[in-house]
This record gives sequence, C-alpha cells and structure tokens, in this order.
Amino acid sequence: MREEIEDYVRSLGLDAYLVGGAVRDELLGLDSKDADFLVPGLDTDGLRAALARHGRVEDLVVADRLVGLRLHPSDRRIRELTPAGIEFAPPRKEVSTGPGRHDFEIVADPSLSVEDDMRRRDFTVNAIARRLDTGELVDPLRGRADLEARRLRTVSPQSFREDPLRLVRALRFVSQLGFEPDAELLAQMREEAPAVRLVSGERIGGGLAADGMGELSKLLLGAEPARALRLARDTGVLVELLPEFGAAIGFDQESRYHDLTVDEHTFAVVRAAADLGYSLPVRLAALFHDLGKPLAAWRGKDGRLHYYAKPGFAEHGHDQVGAELAAGALLRLRYPNKLRQRVVRIVRRHMFQPGRGDALRARRFLRRNGDELAFDLLDHKHADLLGKRGSDGEPPPLDEIDALLRFREVVEEERSSPHRLGDLAIGGNDLIAAGFKPGPQLGRILHELLDAVVEEPGVNTRKQLLARAKERL
Repeated sequence: MREEIEDYVRSLGLDAYLVGGAVRDELLGLDSKDADFLVPGLDTDGLRAALARHGRVEDLVVADRLVGLRLHPSDRRIRELTPAGIEFAPPRKEVSTGPGRHDFEIVADPSLSVEDDMRRRDFTVNAIARRLDTGELVDPLRGRADLEARRLRTVSPQSFREDPLRLVRALRFVSQLGFEPDAELLAQMREEAPAVRLVSGERIGGGLAADGMGELSKLLLGAEPARALRLARDTGVLVELLPEFGAAIGFDQESRYHDLTVDEHTFAVVRAAADLGYSLPVRLAALFHDLGKPLAAWRGKDGRLHYYAKPGFAEHGHDQVGAELAAGALLRLRYPNKLRQRVVRIVRRHMFQPGRGDALRARRFLRRNGDELAFDLLDHKHADLLGKRGSDGEPPPLDEIDALLRFREVVEEERSSPHRLGDLAIGGNDLIAAGFKPGPQLGRILHELLDAVVEEPGVNTRKQLLARAKERL
C-alpha cells in the first residue's frame, strides 16, 4: 500500500522525502501505517498551493500548533488506500518567543535543509529521511546506527521541552520496539517529567490519533509494557501521567497472597496480559485494578491489612475504589466512553471467584456480566493470578489458575444456553398480547423469567414462560 502512495506522491511533482516512523519501521523490517512526507523549498502557503491542485487540503494542528497539511486526494484509488489523507510538511525550525525555557514556537522555513529539519525531531531513530526520487537516506544524527543497536536517544536536550508527549512516546518505544534508552535520555526524562501534565488528555488517550489510540494505549499493547512502566515509575513520569499511582508505589500489601508491592504486582499483571495477547480493555484494567488498595486498606484483629469493605473501617472495597480511580483517569485522558466504561466494569468486578465452576454458576456469570465482559473478566483474572508470583521467584497459585481455566471451559460451553433477554422464548409483545400493559413492570417480568431460565434452561418454552408470567396478572 505504501508503495502505491509513494508512487502517487512522486507524481505530484514535489521533491518529497519520506520521514519519521515509516523510514524507521522500513529499516527495522516492519510494516508501517505511517506515510508522512517532508517537502523542502516550500513554506506552508506554497505547499498548500501545490497540493490544492490534487485534492482537498486541510491544516494539520497538534497541541494548537500548525505542524503540516493533510491532502485528501481527488484520485479515488489513493483516497481508498489512505482514508485519513496523506500528511505533508515544510521544513521547520524553533524560534524563541521569550526568556523562558518553554518560550518558543515551531515555524516553517523553506530555506532549511532536510538535515536541519531532522535535527529538530524527537529521537534519532525518527530523524531519518528517504528521498523518493533517488532512495537516498538522509541520516545526520546516526539514527540508523541507533536502530541497529536498539538504542533510544533524543536529538537534543530540548526534545522533551518541545513536546512533553515525547516522554510517553519514549516509553512506548521501549515497550513496542524493545529500545533501550541511553543515560542522557533517562536524565532528561527525570528532569522534564512534570511537563507531561501539560499534555492534553486527547493526545495520551487516543482522542486525536488517526487509529484511535494514543501513546499510553500503544505502550500497553507493546511486547514489554512492564519494562516501560518501571522506567516511567523510576523517572517520575508515571505519577505525573497517572497521579492515581502515587500511593501504590512501594505499598506493602502485607498479604499471605502477595509479597509484591502494589506497583510491582500491577506491572506483573500487565506483563502477563501482554504475554497472553489480551485486549486493550483488559490491559488497561490490569493497570488500575489494585490501585484502590492503599486507600481502602484497614488492619484487622489478625494484624493483617484487608482491602474489602467493612463498616467502621472502609466504606468501599479496593475494587470499587479502583474502579472510581480508573473512571477518573480515563475520563481525564479522554478515552472513548465505551472503552472507559468497559475498563471500569472489569476493575469493579475483578474480585469474582469461579468457585466449583459448575454449569449453573457459569450461566449466572454470563447472565450478570454479558458475554463480552464475562470473558474480559476471565482474561483479567488469569493475568491477575499469574501476577501473584513471589518476589523470590515462587510460582503463581497454580491450583487457582487450574480452577479458573476449568471454569472458563464451562463458561464457553454455556454460551449457547439462554442467558440474555433475546434468548427467551417469548418477548414483550407476547406479554402484551397476554394482557400485560407496556411499562416498567413488563421489563421486570422479563428479567424474572430470564432468571428462572438461567436457573433451569428447560423451562425456556413459550408455554411455560407464558404460564409463569400470567401468575403475575
């Protein structure tokens, strides 16, 4: 697909260079969705005029800055290949606007060379350009060598100041691409960590990303999220990004089930969810599921800390407190409503126990949670149990894991059993025909019938359900 887009860009008559993540991924042998182009010799107005002949052009604004232009081609074939459009930018430079360290803006300068433009990017591995006409690589900061060494370096001490989102992006590259930050980058992260609070939630949570995912989501979906999160904690970025983590760092659970601190257990659960390939909602829930423990903790007569609700000690258990923390954080980071609600439900209900794992329990589990949330909860519980490894290398609770996996098998088997309103042999119209009036009572009766069917699937016949319903007339 990108080859077709490059051929199209060549046809525009511009001296264009492929830049950024597309070149990086190409050199790493990875597929890339990115296709961003630098066009030297033109300012923004000149570039807009050159592109306007080929389709609709719109400004590309990030953090209230005009960073380039997006072309939506008139060519239908290319438009289908890249529905979000093709991004172009003129060379840019940093211009001081005052005495402060953050007093500057980025402006287009057509006189700048491609090398100069590369020197104001974020990381050396992203500061590589490929000229479309010749295939020539422009690599003024030895980014290719850093790629080969899997080394992550900033292009300058100002990289994080220019855009604090890069603090999270650096961590994402650790998780996603296995890069190792050099000592200078880590020092810069520690110094600039508070600046991450200046980044809009949309840029972190995915509200502005073309694929609907921000840097935090991409970090969690990488192969090594736990390593990235530990770096975030150790550099101070984590508590600036998620203040909800503050009390959890180093918190001793004093539990017979854990000898890991809350933060280390959290990282272990996130890692297990990643290793098992679980979904983004499950990984986000893993990040938040136990953050309520320091706030809900109370000490019992046995001398141990406990985390469930108990009158006179804790108004809410750690599951409810954690759900409230997750809801606030995900709202602040502007995650989509549906995803936020799904994550909050996982956190709120993550303390379920599979028990004997019989068919009735499985149907009740599906009835209460619905199919999607039920399997999210099973996935999360699996990762949570795997994250209970001891700090001295003890195995996780294998008996509990075996019981959970057996329960999962039963839940899978019972998915075909009636456990949703739509599975009932009758519906609201049948009840109205039988003499019931439309209204809230109708809904209550249907739910009561479903409860009966979950307990005994054999009663899910039109005759039996109507008979039960008529007892309420």
